[in-house]
Amino acid sequence: MKHHARTLLGRTASCAAAMLLLAVAPGIAAPVLMISVDGLKPEYVLDAKKTDLKIPYLRSLPTDGTYADGVIGVWPTVTYPSHTTLVTGASPAEHGIFSNTEFDPEQHFKEAWFWYADQIRVPTLWREAHAAHLATASVGWPVTVGATDIDFLIPEYWRISGPTKDLNPSDRYLIAALSRPAGLLARMQKSLGPYLMANDTSLAGDEIKTRFAIDILQKQRPAFMTVHLSSLDDAEHGHGAFSAEANRDLEAVDGMLAELAAAAHAASPAAVVAIVSDHGFTALTHRVNLLIPFLRAGLVTTTIDSTTQLPKLASWKAQPWAAGGMAAIMLHDAADRSTEQAVGELLRSLAADQNNGIARIDGRAEIERHGAFPDAAFIVVMKPGFYAAASLTGEQVSEFPVGHGGHGFSPEFPEMKAAFFLTGAGIARGRDLGTIDMRQIAPTLAKILGAGISVGKQMPLNVRQ
Repeated sequence: MKHHARTLLGRTASCAAAMLLLAVAPGIAAPVLMISVDGLKPEYVLDAKKTDLKIPYLRSLPTDGTYADGVIGVWPTVTYPSHTTLVTGASPAEHGIFSNTEFDPEQHFKEAWFWYADQIRVPTLWREAHAAHLATASVGWPVTVGATDIDFLIPEYWRISGPTKDLNPSDRYLIAALSRPAGLLARMQKSLGPYLMANDTSLAGDEIKTRFAIDILQKQRPAFMTVHLSSLDDAEHGHGAFSAEANRDLEAVDGMLAELAAAAHAASPAAVVAIVSDHGFTALTHRVNLLIPFLRAGLVTTTIDSTTQLPKLASWKAQPWAAGGMAAIMLHDAADRSTEQAVGELLRSLAADQNNGIARIDGRAEIERHGAFPDAAFIVVMKPGFYAAASLTGEQVSEFPVGHGGHGFSPEFPEMKAAFFLTGAGIARGRDLGTIDMRQIAPTLAKILGAGISVGKQMPLNVRQ
């Protein structure tokens, strides 16, 4: 009997060891935690010695895992389209999240962001993992409101941009109502303290997201989880990339990343951690109000608002949809070739004046190749440093305050390169992938998750040992 027990115990131990080996072997399914550090340029990590940045976790990744020199992003290089590409492997024209905010030609709406998961037109990693009976989770990721395929969800949503005195304290119930499963956030807040209100892009906001994400990792052990940290982007907008403020922020974020990774590995020794970003950053020098020449050309007309005594839109034939370092030009009637020709002539005249900071004008054929703004007649591609704007008042070109940074420029510009680092069981150590396409990241993570999961059309990256 004792011999049988020892034999059975030995077999059990052998099976457990075999199961652990299978869990970490190349090509075998593994849990994945993807953390987005909004605005993380790869140079922060790959050139950290030059800046003396104290980011030990991030600096360990090129040695301990696989990484890209840079990630070519999507058109435009802004947060919501990019984050949707990161979980779908599709371009904005395919997945339907064309910019951060929806096109609002008559300026009726306030804060009309692409909030809702139902606006995504293609399968996501969450959906495919959920369909494969893998637990999914997300904290603060864009375009997740109402995502029924995320089992443990705290979405990114706000009614007021920024934590101000105008916030209604009862709005705290709103994010709880949008989280799932029902009652999740209320239960978590009892032990973790209050969650974010409004669009809190501060370092303290990232600390709160990290605390809640770690709790989910520890208690729910999801197979696929996404987390969005946004304070670095805020610091870079206000002070520029590699500013003292941005550097201090990233040093603090590095500690959060280490804590999140540790929680993922504690939940499963087979876990793989992806550190990604949505876009790079460049210094801003000028703001270019593209709506002014459209007003002068009669393509947009205004009237005076009787309440505010300010101009408001009366009618339009064509107008810009600004997205940082570029703008899509939309026609009121997509079939109006006369207006399209007039707009083309106007744009070419604007581009001929170097003071307007226009790199080039792309037409419908180029737009289709970019996978961007499928209903646009043109895209105005700005030179790095020149930010596109669309306001009914103001100067056509004005100087930006010194020290500000921005993105949304063509992903072809090296300043816009995003970051990708991957580490964990079975991932190659010290492998430099060179420059990659952002659309390759989701298929790569899908392959790591296994269970027959597939998203996007790009080939997965070679990341295994």
